[in-house]
Amino acid sequence: MSNKPIGVLYGVSLGPGDPDLITRHAWSLLQRSDTVWTYPVRSKKSDSYALDIVLRAGLSLPAAHQALVFPMTHDQEKLAKYWLQAAELILARLQAGEDVLFLVEGDASTYSTFGHLARTLLSLDARIQVETLAGVCSFNAAAARLQTSLADTDDTIAIIPASYGVTVIDELLRQFDTLVLLKVKPLMDEIIDLLSQRNLVQHSQFIEKAGTPDEHIVKDISTLKGTTVNYLSLLLVKNPHRERGKPVRGCRSRAEHEKTGIPA
Repeated sequence: MSNKPIGVLYGVSLGPGDPDLITRHAWSLLQRSDTVWTYPVRSKKSDSYALDIVLRAGLSLPAAHQALVFPMTHDQEKLAKYWLQAAELILARLQAGEDVLFLVEGDASTYSTFGHLARTLLSLDARIQVETLAGVCSFNAAAARLQTSLADTDDTIAIIPASYGVTVIDELLRQFDTLVLLKVKPLMDEIIDLLSQRNLVQHSQFIEKAGTPDEHIVKDISTLKGTTVNYLSLLLVKNPHRERGKPVRGCRSRAEHEKTGIPA
């Protein structure tokens, strides 16, 4: 094996869609002319949402770039095959001494393909150096765009993919003051029904493609029933009805923690 220094793999978080939310660290890496850009696509014929953020920031696609296919599926065996293919392509670049940027919408450590890719690469060559750049998450940008807070004082907050189902969502609503539901597209109608039953429709807001030219905000989520929403969408639900214990020295009483199952 060559003694040439191995390149670094960077997970470059770009934020959820607004180019102005790209961090200075990510921006400085994107300015380099000696790196390889890689970016995820759902198929060979589809565009990359992550790459689009960078292009809308005014940067041009460098000569050294590679689209990596990660299909939309829950089939772990099939996904592992694509992670391996992508990792092998990147590994060849890294072993040739090139630094590789993997462009990620949102934050690379939060529900991102990057973690799977990095672990697969390290399983192929433990010498690989991986650096993850922090970024703005979609739910942070959503709260800002909706002019609301995610949590105040000792509020509790849960962030989950909506695919956990309405039973889990209903249980979490009993325990948390704010619930962020990601990727709500498949269960939108069922979630609206649940929130209606819990008298929380008026305390819920919907946003898709936050910070992009195609951003769509809906304050009255009941109007979304029967419609098709974008994959890149979320619901931010506040639960002012949640039963809370009396504060003790700024914290909730132990009885309240025991009742909700939330550690003191």
